[in-house]
Amino acid sequence: MPVPRGRPPARSRSQVVAAAIAVADAEGLDALTMRRLAAELGAGPMSLYTYVRDKEELVDLMVDQVSEFDPALGEPDLLGLLGWQRELMLRHPWMPTALGNRRLGGPNTLGYLERGLTALEPTGLPGGAKMEILALLTGFVASYVTNELAQARAGVTDSERVQEHVAALREAVASGAYPRLAAVLAEGGAVAPPAFEDVARRMIAGLVG
Repeated sequence: MPVPRGRPPARSRSQVVAAAIAVADAEGLDALTMRRLAAELGAGPMSLYTYVRDKEELVDLMVDQVSEFDPALGEPDLLGLLGWQRELMLRHPWMPTALGNRRLGGPNTLGYLERGLTALEPTGLPGGAKMEILALLTGFVASYVTNELAQARAGVTDSERVQEHVAALREAVASGAYPRLAAVLAEGGAVAPPAFEDVARRMIAGLVG
């Protein structure tokens, strides 16, 4: 007699991951639990373990699924890659948190590493150094976006934040105890918030140069 087959899964793994991404986009990564995802899918919590081992694997898959790169962008340089990362993290605000201490090995995240290594090829740096640079640059983008998102939630613009900070610094340097900081403020260099591209260029120059 043929062995009866079990009922096939009602959804694909990609569909389950897409539902998890939707929850995280709307409510944040902390709101994403297996029970919450099961309710979203109209399924039993235990049924989700047909698709993933645990939430950690689920988040790995989420990061990889949203990280698909548009081939029409060609082979971007490092600055282009950082701009792409920033846009990705702004679209999915849970990404900066999700990336911390995570081992990623999906095709899209590996594709990002491949493009980053290609962009670093002309430097002649050893492979280990290239990987360190890519990790540091990703950390920079995550930190930058985290700050952007926090300001957006607080309803504060870059210009307003910088002006408030500069005003506090001017009050502090009036004592004469911080002459070098006073000189920087006198130049006006700290008054205008730098654009992301300007900061990213300095980061790349510092690490690659």
